[in-house]
Amino acid sequence: MNKPSIVIEMKDIVKKFGDVIANDHVNFQVEKGEIHALLGENGAGKSTIMSMLSGIYRPDSGSILINGRHVMVRSPKESMALGVGMVHQNFRLVDTLTAIENIILGETNDKWRGASWRKKKQKEIEEIAEKYGLNFPLSVPIWQLSVGEQQRVEIVKTLYRGADIIIFDEPTSVLTPGEVEQLFLTMQELRRNGKTMIITTHKLKEVMEIADRISVMRKGKMIAQMLKEETTIQELANLMVGQEMAEGILIQPVEIGAPIIEVKNLVVRTDQGIHAINGIDFAIHEHEIVGIAGVAGNGQKELAEALTGLIPWKSGEIIFNHKKLVNPSVSELIDKGIAHIPENRMKSGLAGSLGVVENLLMKSYRTEHRAKFGLLNKKANTEWARNLIQQFDVRTPDLLSPVGQLSGGNQQKLLFAREIDLKPKLMIAVHPTQGLDVGATRSVHEMLVHLRETGSGVLLISEDLDEVMHLSDRILVLYNGKINGNLKRGQAEKEMIGQLMAGVTNQKGAFDESKVVV
Repeated sequence: MNKPSIVIEMKDIVKKFGDVIANDHVNFQVEKGEIHALLGENGAGKSTIMSMLSGIYRPDSGSILINGRHVMVRSPKESMALGVGMVHQNFRLVDTLTAIENIILGETNDKWRGASWRKKKQKEIEEIAEKYGLNFPLSVPIWQLSVGEQQRVEIVKTLYRGADIIIFDEPTSVLTPGEVEQLFLTMQELRRNGKTMIITTHKLKEVMEIADRISVMRKGKMIAQMLKEETTIQELANLMVGQEMAEGILIQPVEIGAPIIEVKNLVVRTDQGIHAINGIDFAIHEHEIVGIAGVAGNGQKELAEALTGLIPWKSGEIIFNHKKLVNPSVSELIDKGIAHIPENRMKSGLAGSLGVVENLLMKSYRTEHRAKFGLLNKKANTEWARNLIQQFDVRTPDLLSPVGQLSGGNQQKLLFAREIDLKPKLMIAVHPTQGLDVGATRSVHEMLVHLRETGSGVLLISEDLDEVMHLSDRILVLYNGKINGNLKRGQAEKEMIGQLMAGVTNQKGAFDESKVVV
């Protein structure tokens, strides 16, 4: 039996950022023609390792071998020259250019780019796309393509530029179930053609479905490497967090109460004047989590912003706590009891340069508990903040440390601590676990379920379909600014939701229409 060929070997890699050791003598091997999953909590060091392999960072010490040869990877261009390409979670494409223009962008080895040259390049790209089942319109601007099609452009771009080793960074985070299935078929075809893949992800079910081997990092060290058949999802979760993880959260049945918010024929425009939300109706009740499923760009962002006062709506009604809202401001909605976990916590939720106390005070500094005669009560606020971070298990060196230096999970828990402390009637949580590891994700889920149990309503907007299905009492599927499905807990099947997310309606045999609640 032939010994597997090692295409990537990283030996005793050390990388420091100031006093922080991101990688502590890490050893990592990848075999030719395999799909290798690299797992770890936020801050475990996996992104740093991949950044050194792709030429973004350089190791402080240690060595990198590609196909048995010692190499110095000093830039992404050098990494690509060595046959290593990366498909980033946030695609590196120019929206106004066509797919073919993005793929050939930057080529400098041709003196003349006439019609015959372009025709030749188009044929090369079409052959690659057809070979691996990566179909997309070549001559359409990127902004007109679906997220799945844009990802295919990225993959073809790496293959066109000669990559034999492809790194996928959280590749399924913005895809529909059907697009995930298609991506996995593509990865299997790449493997059959001798390509080697590394996938970083937080979705353990997907790891067990697609990976051949799995490596796990924790606190900057490589702690385990095994074949998929040698482990389980539970064991992987335990390895990542360094302790026994409890089973999934049980969602106890509860009797829903009175409506907290009622949305009637709501129309919301984008900045360009297009209808992002086009006449939708729904309600959220006490003791209820309503999940929004949908591919990014179908109105989720605008819905959340309208309900939190960040943008006005064009027409329709929003009734909150039995009273009609009329052009409410953000502060007015906060005072009425609407909490908000924004999509980008560091852009819209927290001030990274400020400390813990200042960030916790952002929505309550005007109240009599936090200030008197216009002056903040420093001693009382410090003690209040200390109690909150203990209650929500926010791990920070001290209360003065800039929150931008905290891990993503601790930033998110700090954000939840501030919002939940306001005792909201309605929580609007947008992608609340995006980019979080297993432990932080569980903490966020527990907080959302606690809000439901104590009588609040929750609007959960997430691109993680497993998360939406597990937590939601009802699921609304948004497609093209409209509700394309309204499904109760226990009636929502993944295939059905995937069809609705893709815009299918009343397709015979696509799903059981008796399960759709209108």
